[in-house]
Amino acid sequence: MFRFIFSTIVISVAILASAVSHGQAQDTSEGKDIFRFDTFGDEQLWTDTLRLQEAIRNVSPRTALSVGLKVDADALPPSLINAIKAGQVNLDDPAVTIQLLKLNAVIGVIGRVVGANNNLMSIGITCALCHSTVDNSVAPGIGSRLDGWANRTLNVGAIIALSPAITPANKAPFQSWGPGKFDARLQSFNGTTIVPLNSPTVPVVIPSIFGLQGVNFETFTGDGPISYWNNYVGVTQMGGHGSFSDTRIGISITQRPDQVVPKLPALLQYQLSLQTPPPPAGSFEMAAARRGQDVFNGPGRCATCHKPPLFTDVNGPDPNTPVLHSPFEIGTDPRYASRSATRMYRTTPLRALWQHPPYFHDGSAATLPAVVDHYDRVLMLGLNNRQKRDLVEYLKTL
Repeated sequence: MFRFIFSTIVISVAILASAVSHGQAQDTSEGKDIFRFDTFGDEQLWTDTLRLQEAIRNVSPRTALSVGLKVDADALPPSLINAIKAGQVNLDDPAVTIQLLKLNAVIGVIGRVVGANNNLMSIGITCALCHSTVDNSVAPGIGSRLDGWANRTLNVGAIIALSPAITPANKAPFQSWGPGKFDARLQSFNGTTIVPLNSPTVPVVIPSIFGLQGVNFETFTGDGPISYWNNYVGVTQMGGHGSFSDTRIGISITQRPDQVVPKLPALLQYQLSLQTPPPPAGSFEMAAARRGQDVFNGPGRCATCHKPPLFTDVNGPDPNTPVLHSPFEIGTDPRYASRSATRMYRTTPLRALWQHPPYFHDGSAATLPAVVDHYDRVLMLGLNNRQKRDLVEYLKTL
């Protein structure tokens, strides 16, 4: 037990040292505001092109919650919180949704509500839509924010399919994604037009973005440093009014003034401040986890690629070049990688695995035992059942 606890302390100290060595600022308030509330001018997609404000005017809170939208309890007056807890708020009334938008309480959705009739004029989204959830302290889907936690109940495709600008025949790809998934390689937006990129759709799980200090490469395919992906998503997927260019994937978008790129440093600083949540008390068996650590470092060969303290080997000798792996080397579906700039996969840093099933980029492993079984089979490890169980217990501690 002491060796296990000591190992955990060493890892924590190493991560803290990494944060200090990167000169992490203490004040991340600017980045927090960008993450939570800045749409980067993406109303040009969600309002002008998709016309989602027309659909949301008729969406009840119950429907919004059913597709995974979350409500920030800290933005609600105490009287409203008490009324929700007492069941005195009509969650089937679309007018309540408008009021929540007026309070800026729908996480990741910014609505402009004007006039005595509370007319919803525009809709934009922020980073928090996909990468924040709530603690459900008031009701399911309503509570205090948990920034950096993937919203695995958010059905982005179903929300997009509400658009009156999308014909019924063109809704199928979006409706096929399901909760917690998004296909960032299906199409892009250049400021005026939605441009098809690939077909058919290949959605991947929305990742959590905490615990990234020192990782450098955020995406499943390691296309670039974290701000590269923020720029890609902010412009081409969120529809922000900015510029992005990468000849490797044939995308070049220029919009002036750029409302995305100047904000990337502060946004990155806030992202790097988001800490990995510890496993809940009693969520793993200590003695088994201690044995599982030996499996991880020994016969399981996990540490060969998931190298402590960051539990990834993506950072190679050249800080600008990630270490990546062929899909066939690790036995994963190559389709998503084939649409990326690298056509390979990064070793995912292991962070709060207890918190975010399913696993792998495509969510093909529903549980941690399924992950262990996958690698035992692909890498021909020959682990026995006890070793597998112990390894799972150790993974729950990370």
